[in-house]
Amino acid sequence: MINDNADNVEIREILPKDNKRISHVIKSVLTELNYNIKGTAFYDKETDAMYDAYQTKNAIYYVALLHNEVVGGCGINQLKNGDTTICELQKMYLLPKSRGKNIGQLLVTKSIDFAIKSGYEKCYLETFPEMHAAINLYRKNRFIQIKKPLGNTSHYSCNMWMLKDLKV
Repeated sequence: MINDNADNVEIREILPKDNKRISHVIKSVLTELNYNIKGTAFYDKETDAMYDAYQTKNAIYYVALLHNEVVGGCGINQLKNGDTTICELQKMYLLPKSRGKNIGQLLVTKSIDFAIKSGYEKCYLETFPEMHAAINLYRKNRFIQIKKPLGNTSHYSCNMWMLKDLKV
């Protein structure tokens, strides 16, 4: 668990009680960006049952709490229909009031550390070019843009793909 007493930030593993709130966070951010469309996490069945979706081996989802309120999250799971040595950084979303507080970096760092400990060799993600702050965060964490999607995530509306080598 990471605590930042100055900002009252806590990063912890998702609990069943977090499902409704993290679903709200994900859908709110996608709506804010006009990406509440098919082919995104907005319509994933797992978005309303995030705790259950990350109860498999080598998968985890972290929630970020600010003043004890769930304001974001990020997870790692094996890339669906892809190489088993590749994980996916999934559902990295933060409410506007939690942005600019280093919470995104805390989530990404904790997620990548988990991926490395789980033996993954590469980490993949899908996003949209309009998510400027997130893309800058990913680039800061050595994700590079690639030309086509990997696996079959069902997020066909995402049109930007990035990959990080975890063995470096």
